Amino acid sequence: MHKFILLFAILLLGTVGCNQSEGGKEMHPTIDGFWKGEIEIPNQPLKIEVTLSNQEELLGTISIPIQGVEDYPLSNVTYGGKQNIHFTMEIQNQLLSFEGEVKPEQIIGTFTQNGQSFPFQLTKGEPVETESESGEYIEMETDTGTLFAEVELPKGKAPFPVMLIIPGSGQTDRNGNSVGVPGKNDSLKLLAEELAQQGIASIRYDKRGVGKNLQAAVDEADMRFQLFVNDAVNWIQKLETDDRFSTIGIIGHSQGSLVGMLAAKEATIDTFISIAGPGHSLDKELGRQLKEQLSEPLMKEANEILASLTAGETVDHVSRELQAVFRPSVQPFLISWMQYDPKTVIAELGIPRLIIQGSHDIQVPEEDATLLQEAAPESEVVIVEDMNHVLKQAPMEREKNIQTYSQPDLPLASGLMDGITGFLKKIHFAN
Repeated sequence: MHKFILLFAILLLGTVGCNQSEGGKEMHPTIDGFWKGEIEIPNQPLKIEVTLSNQEELLGTISIPIQGVEDYPLSNVTYGGKQNIHFTMEIQNQLLSFEGEVKPEQIIGTFTQNGQSFPFQLTKGEPVETESESGEYIEMETDTGTLFAEVELPKGKAPFPVMLIIPGSGQTDRNGNSVGVPGKNDSLKLLAEELAQQGIASIRYDKRGVGKNLQAAVDEADMRFQLFVNDAVNWIQKLETDDRFSTIGIIGHSQGSLVGMLAAKEATIDTFISIAGPGHSLDKELGRQLKEQLSEPLMKEANEILASLTAGETVDHVSRELQAVFRPSVQPFLISWMQYDPKTVIAELGIPRLIIQGSHDIQVPEEDATLLQEAAPESEVVIVEDMNHVLKQAPMEREKNIQTYSQPDLPLASGLMDGITGFLKKIHFAN
């Protein structure tokens, strides 16, 4: 993943300041309206949409469809002499800047964030009408904003067994699509639809800072892993009060596996399913992943940082190349995550457990499922042949494997749903 994309994804956790504008009536009439284009990041162009308005003051919004960002307010929009336009996004005290020149029906310029610059271009046009959402949602009030979850119901008469589907790491939406990864895979959406076909209801939700839960974002410096757990526990309690549902279970994918385990310890549920869940604590997982990507000097620094964070101590100096992972503002969150060992947590659950792992997962190796099963011998394990991290059938070769991350029409890997439904029926969770 390109370093810029990772930075941009994490920054979206932050809060944005009030709209500000300068220039007012100096805005050229032809600037008003809808503009569509992209930031030209090498190999991963990021599509954007900008709307500019000069009613009582000069204002603007930006939408980033792949990241679930819609009508995010711009700040300091200016349009001056020589057809130059400048607008910014203020996020977590960092400035994301667009500096461009207005041409007939086009704006061409440079985007800058955190010292990195990329060309961008916009073309004036008409906004495309999008289909209104037809799904059913339930909502939940929290101290940091309202959260929404999409409900997937089977045909037939309620009550239904229901699964809470918890998404993985990063800025991931309810359908399993991640900010910064081009295209969609819709893995969790497909999972919910397949469960409904088997008579099992589900709810799934965007993580804070994404999609319908964008406005419930928490400042990065204040984020802690326990907040993810609290959200899951609160959704379970919400399900307990809904008479459409009977037995309650959790499916946690990737990072969501650990979130689901911890939520299962705090709430009353009937079963837990881990899909592609890491078997090591975060410090070990990060160390393994970084070793594949970093030079020896950078890996030495990364190991030193990991040792400090594991001991609960933040690090002031971080090399520019490691800022995307270890910048100071995210370190308290990493520390809060590193305190949990999935093997210890899954062993403490007194409910039926199923561990699912794909044999072609290039993010979480098959051995992690073995580690979890050894920690909880009474749990069941299903290895889905040729399944990768986004639950699709894929070759082991990295480039072709990753291509499936952007193929929403590709079905779930064969054997995944048989493993899930067979387990749920065996424990009498579902008919």
